[in-house]
Amino acid sequence: MAAKFGAAAAKAGKAASSYFGSGLVKAQLVIMEPPAKSGAKPGGRLATVKFQFNPNKLALSKSVEWRRKPARMAGQASLPEFVGSGPRSLSVDVFLDATAEHDNSVEERVEKLMTACVPTKASLAKKKPASPWVRFEWGTAKSVSFDGVLAGLSVDYALFDVDGKPLRATCSLSIEEAGVGTPGQNPTSGSREARRTHRVVAGDSLPQLAWREYGDATAWRVIAEANDIDDPMVLVPGTELLVPGVVGERGEDR
Repeated sequence: MAAKFGAAAAKAGKAASSYFGSGLVKAQLVIMEPPAKSGAKPGGRLATVKFQFNPNKLALSKSVEWRRKPARMAGQASLPEFVGSGPRSLSVDVFLDATAEHDNSVEERVEKLMTACVPTKASLAKKKPASPWVRFEWGTAKSVSFDGVLAGLSVDYALFDVDGKPLRATCSLSIEEAGVGTPGQNPTSGSREARRTHRVVAGDSLPQLAWREYGDATAWRVIAEANDIDDPMVLVPGTELLVPGVVGERGEDR
């Protein structure tokens, strides 16, 4: 299946290049230094992974969280209460092909993508480990171009040289929006000290929630202390957590 997809992507890419000529805009993934503090923009550019072939499909999603209280009457339904909206998520497949040159370009590009999954040297030096932020760019496209983090990366190698060197690969990327505006605020309140609640779903963790709310995964202790939680990685689905308001640089409420 991956080989068929790769061949189709390569064929489509070559056909598009022939049709549009030099005016064809190539997609790319920009890997950036994470923000220096909560609420800040990402730092300098660490690397740019240029796509050999433009994707033929992009999947964009965004969730909205609602809360309902049980209705007293069986024939009635309670009105949903808006809790908040989740981040945008973008899924894209990147096809890599080195059959013409038989070089190491496939592995080199995969390794470059992998750097977006591990803490940067600068964050380690500051003793605040954080992986890079990324941004998918493709010409003038706006809805799929946003600052985020790489939430998932899988690589499917489909063709190998006689010495075992990978020649073709399909990389599936999942990018989750990480930009923060006014973190920790309840949509119904204008106060900077406002708090809101979050209902735990399967797969949630406090570092993940802290990153989503404050742009700083290390701020999970603020949420843990507010809810008397000992293990930040073990949360019971359905539990309602209190999420404190804006967090300062030292992790306290401001």
